[in-house]
Amino acid sequence: MKKLKKTIAAVAVAAGLLIWYYIDNNGGQDEQEPVPAEASAGTSADAATADLLELPAPTGGRTVRHGAYVSSYNPKTLIPDWVAYELTAEEAEGRREREGIEFRKDPDLRGCTQAMREDYSGSGWTKGHMIPAADAAFSSSAMAETFYFTNICPQDQTLNAGDWQYLEKRVRSWARRYGSVWVVTGPIVGTGRYGTIGERGVTVPDSFFKALLVRREDGSYSAIAFVMDNDDERYMLKDCSMSVNELEQITGFDFFPGLDDRIEEKVEGTVKLSDWGIKKN
Repeated sequence: MKKLKKTIAAVAVAAGLLIWYYIDNNGGQDEQEPVPAEASAGTSADAATADLLELPAPTGGRTVRHGAYVSSYNPKTLIPDWVAYELTAEEAEGRREREGIEFRKDPDLRGCTQAMREDYSGSGWTKGHMIPAADAAFSSSAMAETFYFTNICPQDQTLNAGDWQYLEKRVRSWARRYGSVWVVTGPIVGTGRYGTIGERGVTVPDSFFKALLVRREDGSYSAIAFVMDNDDERYMLKDCSMSVNELEQITGFDFFPGLDDRIEEKVEGTVKLSDWGIKKN
C-alpha cells in the first residue's frame, strides 16, 4: 500500500510542478526576488520528486507550491490540510523582518474559494501561520508567501504566541543541529467543536500537529510528532510528543512516504527524545 501511495505521490507532485512551472513562466507575474536553491527544490519534475522528502501522500486538497513551502489547501474547510517544507540550517538563520506584510489570498490558487481577512475580523481567533514567517526569513518574497491564506488557520492567541511558537523555535534549533529538518504541519479539524468563522465559513481546528524528520550524522533518520489543542492550555513538549505512526492514526495522513518502506516503518514507529533534546522528566 505504501509503495502505491509513493507512486501516486510522485505522479501528483510531478503534475503539480509542471503546472507551477507553466504558470511561473507564462502567467505574466511580476518578477520576484530569487530564493536559495535549497528552498526551490529544483525546476524539474524529477528533481522535485527526488528532493521533496517532506511531502505526505496526496490527501485530495488543492496543492500549491511556493518558494519555502508546499500547501495542500482544502476548499471545503478553507484551511490547509497540511503544509510541508524542508528547513535548512542556513535558512534558519534568516533575519528579514515581517513588518508591513499583509495577509491575502493566494494568487496561485485560481478558481478556488479562499478565506479572507474579513472572515477573521472580530472572530476572537488569530491568523495562525503553519509554516511560520520566521522559517522563510531568508527571502523577502518567500516570507510574504507565508501570509497567503493557503498557509493560515484560525488559532488561539495564547497558543499562537506561546507553546506553539516555542515549538516553532525548537524546529529552527533542530535545523541548525542536524543541517536540515523536514516538516509537515497543519490543523486537525477533529469534531469541529469550535465551528466556523466568517461569511465564508472558515473551519476552526480542534488541534494542530507537526511531524518532523531529521537525518543524523551517521546517515540514519529520526522522527517525532507533536499535537497541541487549539486552546490556551500549557503544553510541555514531552507531554504532547508522539510517534509519527501515532499521528498518522489521528490524521489519516501518510507522512514521509518518500522514505524506503523498511526505514519508514522503523523510524515512524519509535521516538527517541534525546535526539530532540527533550527530557522525559
